[in-house]
Amino acid sequence: MSEAVRQVVSHPAAGAATARAFAAYSPTTDLAPFTIPRRAAGPQDVQIEILYCGVCHSDLHTVRNEWESAMPTIYPCVPGHEIVGRVVKTGSEVKKFKAGDLAAVGCMVDSCRVCASCRADLEQYCENGMTLTYNGQDKHLGGVTYGGYSDSIVVDEAFVLSVSPKLPLAGVAPLLCAGITTYSPLRHWNVGKGQKVGIVGLGGLGHMGVKFANAFGAHVVLFTTSPNKTADALRLGAHEVVISKNEAELQKHAGSFDFILDAVSAEHDLNTYLKLLRRDGTLTLIGAPEKPLPVAAFSLLVGRHNVAGSCIGGIRETQEMLDFCAERGITSDIEMIRIQQINGAYQRLLKSDVKYRFVIDMASLKQ
Repeated sequence: MSEAVRQVVSHPAAGAATARAFAAYSPTTDLAPFTIPRRAAGPQDVQIEILYCGVCHSDLHTVRNEWESAMPTIYPCVPGHEIVGRVVKTGSEVKKFKAGDLAAVGCMVDSCRVCASCRADLEQYCENGMTLTYNGQDKHLGGVTYGGYSDSIVVDEAFVLSVSPKLPLAGVAPLLCAGITTYSPLRHWNVGKGQKVGIVGLGGLGHMGVKFANAFGAHVVLFTTSPNKTADALRLGAHEVVISKNEAELQKHAGSFDFILDAVSAEHDLNTYLKLLRRDGTLTLIGAPEKPLPVAAFSLLVGRHNVAGSCIGGIRETQEMLDFCAERGITSDIEMIRIQQINGAYQRLLKSDVKYRFVIDMASLKQ
């Protein structure tokens, strides 16, 4: 077994409990039932009964160890970082939550909290490394962290989000990754009224990008290779739809975009979209293709264009996003599944056959 494909066997520490979960045991096997340890709630901890968990494409990448060079998967792996649930217990020092409250957990459950990024509420860029919700280093129990494909989780209060009861909880779950991953760059680059904004790809990320860009007041253009997504794109908030394989359609928009958000994780040509930017326009990547994407120098030089990237969002901004969604009635478009359907859902995810995010009803773990 290579260094990149390691296995851990978890044994509950003193005072720890166990939880039901589904795990991948290797890059090539189906996810199957697994029992995991969860630490007892400490003074600053919040114990959450998980009600719903979104299925992110990152889950699939991680389960198949496709990001081996950057973050090798440790098996067994319990994915899931779009978690919504109900607080069942809080530690003695917890101030923001009480039993019965709705709560959420996103892509990270800790960080160093002392570096410049953490002090700036940008924990996702922690200079000492954030602790991922799954496939991270568990400093409490040792071994690896386990994610939301389970019936419970214990997280430090500082990394737990408040959820409004105004919104359907299942539709809130994907906001913890797909939502903040699109919200953060749109906010950072000050997308708003009077701007022309492109969204590349109408999947789990892209459909949230369309919703947020529209809510921020921009003129939104959706780029897709699938003509059959036009009606959905317009329903979700796009003002125009461009079929990215149609050179004539693309040419009509040359040099006209203030900002383009690229949500595609498959191999594609960035230069096609760089040509569409105005002077000083920015193309920001939030998808994570497996292989590097080439950029021609003249795509940047002519027009002083920028290529940037953005990674989820900090805890403060994630709470801001959840509050914004509650005010505006924004949730993800979802298809609910039972945990026993997860392997079929992964196969459909590979074919982009979901509108637009699978969400697991975690009550199905009891079945």
